[in-house]
Amino acid sequence: MADDHETISDEDDSENGIQPPELQGVLSKWTNYIHGWQRRFIILKDGTLSYYKNESETGYGCRGAISLFKATIKPHEFDECRFDVSVNDCVWYLRAETPEDKQLWVNTLEGFKTESGYGSESSLKRHGSALSLTSNTLSTTSASSFKKGRGLKEKIAEMETYRDILCEQMDTLQTFFDVCARAASSKGTDLKEMIAKCKTCNINYKGEAMTFKATSSAILAGLSYCIEAVNQREEMWRKKLEREHQRGLKFEQACLALRHKASVATGPDQEEGPHSTLGEEEFYDAVETGLDRLEEEDALRERLKQSSLCDTPVPSVNPTSHPLWTEIERVTKEQVHYASIGVGVGAWQLFAEEGDMKLYRREEELNGIVIDPLKACHIVKRVTGREMCHYFFSPQYRRDWETTLEQMTVVEKITENILVFLQVHKRIWPTAQRDALFWSHLTHMVDQNDHDAHDIWAVVNHSTQLPQFSKSGKCVRVTLTVCLYCQTLITPPKHGAKVSRDDITCKITYCSVVNPGGWVPASALRAVYKREYPKFLKRFTNYVITQTCDKDILF
Repeated sequence: MADDHETISDEDDSENGIQPPELQGVLSKWTNYIHGWQRRFIILKDGTLSYYKNESETGYGCRGAISLFKATIKPHEFDECRFDVSVNDCVWYLRAETPEDKQLWVNTLEGFKTESGYGSESSLKRHGSALSLTSNTLSTTSASSFKKGRGLKEKIAEMETYRDILCEQMDTLQTFFDVCARAASSKGTDLKEMIAKCKTCNINYKGEAMTFKATSSAILAGLSYCIEAVNQREEMWRKKLEREHQRGLKFEQACLALRHKASVATGPDQEEGPHSTLGEEEFYDAVETGLDRLEEEDALRERLKQSSLCDTPVPSVNPTSHPLWTEIERVTKEQVHYASIGVGVGAWQLFAEEGDMKLYRREEELNGIVIDPLKACHIVKRVTGREMCHYFFSPQYRRDWETTLEQMTVVEKITENILVFLQVHKRIWPTAQRDALFWSHLTHMVDQNDHDAHDIWAVVNHSTQLPQFSKSGKCVRVTLTVCLYCQTLITPPKHGAKVSRDDITCKITYCSVVNPGGWVPASALRAVYKREYPKFLKRFTNYVITQTCDKDILF
């Protein structure tokens, strides 16, 4: 029976009313200088102060616990709502909503320390027959402990002590009866002589009989307690099973409702938003895991290679009359100028650096969404600016270096150097799937003021809208403005030799402003930027170097 009672949790005692907590409620607990005061659910039970993140998590184990037997409870000197609980170097800083609540907690904690510790297993001693004369007192205390709602574990431990006492008393009485039986078997032995023989054995028959009766009564009372507790526990488990069954039915109904809602939703923002149950750290962990999984999926690469582009449209007859022409010229000119002025203008912050590559950003948000402008400066040897822009612009190479790309379509060809792309990116849980509709312009120019640069090539990507490719309900539409600005620098070879790849260097400036749409925590999005942009630039530049190493130089 002792083995069985040890498997029963204290939480069950609280639910069936046998062993409720002495005090419980919500207090503010100081965590650290980053998160400050946080609301926590605090429980005082069995001499232990435990805390949980909230009341609904009490069934999953506490986040921390502290014993009050050697604890110091100290109200704060100035803050009338705060008090501290400390054991050696472990200190809990707690704060109540009102001074009255604080005083209630302090009085309860202090009162618990001064209470008698009777009822625990450590306070029950192994008594001999002589000490068993106090069994009546123990029985009375046992009854009072029942009224106080002591737990089933304490009651069983108490009964084990009584069992040992009772066994000793039975041995003593059996010895007395044996002496009486031997005396009765001897002819001519009267009652006085028999009692005299018992006294020589140091047996107090009257006292042992009284203690035996008291101990038996205590055991019978304990058995009654245990029977009642077991009956209550059985009823409690029955009700708990019914509640779990009802909870399961409600959960199934909620899942069906969510599935139906997702099927008829006008957009995927229901999958992510300020109401998301994931915290910012958990959100970023999920995104980071999804990105790692994408890198490890070889099948994704195969699928990207097998994905087919639609037939490239025929260029427009008169591109200058195209509705986007004015916007393309204006945005291209602005972005090229924006990239050429470097990082000396504007409040740029260096947030990543690796070799010759440096990444800068300015923290900006639009309606709570991070749209930090980014600018990267990089030096790549053995390639030209035209080669960098050629592989960045051309659709036949894009899926080789864009690892998150799931589908890419050239929906319109304005000129040979101006294309309109529709790209769908792989979904990374817990974010919704993203797509982007943008025009891409490959342009060549010469800067008369820069005598070191051989020539300048640039690719400008800018989001646009076309009625036939309006935002669908499946994806969140990303808006972006990207500029890849490349300058080719040539070191004159010695003795008039032909220019080789060892003589050329490409100075790259990469600018981007991306609005991811939907909702992503600011800290998570910035952490992803810090991780993914350096990897993207390094992957793309290595791809271009590998593609051009055995080919003629393309100026």
